[in-house]
Amino acid sequence: MNTVNPFIITDRAAELIDFLIDVFGATDVPEARTLDRDGLILHAELRVGDSLLMLADRKPDWPFTPALTRVYVDDAAATLTRAESRGARIVTRPTDFFGDTLARFQDPSANLWWVWQHNPQPPQDWPESEGDDWSGFATPELHYIHGTLLEAMRTLQDPRDHRTGQI
Repeated sequence: MNTVNPFIITDRAAELIDFLIDVFGATDVPEARTLDRDGLILHAELRVGDSLLMLADRKPDWPFTPALTRVYVDDAAATLTRAESRGARIVTRPTDFFGDTLARFQDPSANLWWVWQHNPQPPQDWPESEGDDWSGFATPELHYIHGTLLEAMRTLQDPRDHRTGQI
């Protein structure tokens, strides 16, 4: 395991595991999968690159706790295409972010994923800030990235909330 290992509690954990295998090329660690007495997944593990992601099913009386997870990928656009084909909602299209590419999607279980594609050559024209004045960083791309996050967070809803039409 790494120093920090995310643990996602979600509805339909087995479906999310399949989703993450398809979208990120995750590898299931079958010997780690443990079912609780009620048949729900108590513990499961996926390897994503050099990291370990743990998952479990949410119990009927547990609150909705969406995960906010950042993943580095080789191709952000292809990752979003796979996610969308599996039912994800694109939150932020691939956008330049200080030389790297940032995108976001919300999976069918309402977790938010930050998808990063690293560019090994940083831009030559880094904006400069003076003290607390960050106005030099206020680009249309940053406004878009920030705005899509605000909207995604404002509209997060428990998938069990029957008013959303989701289960």
